[in-house]
Amino acid sequence: MNIVVLRLGHRPERDQRVTTHVGLTARALGASGMLLASDDRGVINSINEVTRRWGGDFFARSVDSWKQEVRQWQESGGNVVHLTMYGQNLPGVLDEISGTESVMVVVGAEKVPPDIYQVADWNVAVGSQPHSEIASLAVFLDRLHATRGTDPLTQAFQGGTLKIIPSVRGKIVKEV
Repeated sequence: MNIVVLRLGHRPERDQRVTTHVGLTARALGASGMLLASDDRGVINSINEVTRRWGGDFFARSVDSWKQEVRQWQESGGNVVHLTMYGQNLPGVLDEISGTESVMVVVGAEKVPPDIYQVADWNVAVGSQPHSEIASLAVFLDRLHATRGTDPLTQAFQGGTLKIIPSVRGKIVKEV
């Protein structure tokens, strides 16, 4: 399954850490990339540096027009899932979403443009209470992979220069 995360509403002066964590969560939980609807080279560089050091094929890049990215995605046969507390409950639509091969997951910040509710194939609530977009993305990706019989927590990342060796206590990082 091809999964790309589109981050909307990023405010460079306030959201750098949260947006970076959206990208890192997407990478760690099986997405292939993140599109940032803002020009923030620091966030893009940080995420791409993690991929270079820790491996994998994840990409992060800025886009000029989120509407154009969504339109192109859908024209190529992909589906769009907008994570919002105002959508349909995740358990009720998860099987339908997992039957698709190409998913763009839209993750907003403070104020999401109203248009996204209209263009999304699914507006999905990961709980109907205010909470973190990072948590919403993590739960969504984990459950999506589980319905497909995959576990992103056990995936191997190839090509990095660093690797964590699991241990009972302490930190073991190996240079490869």
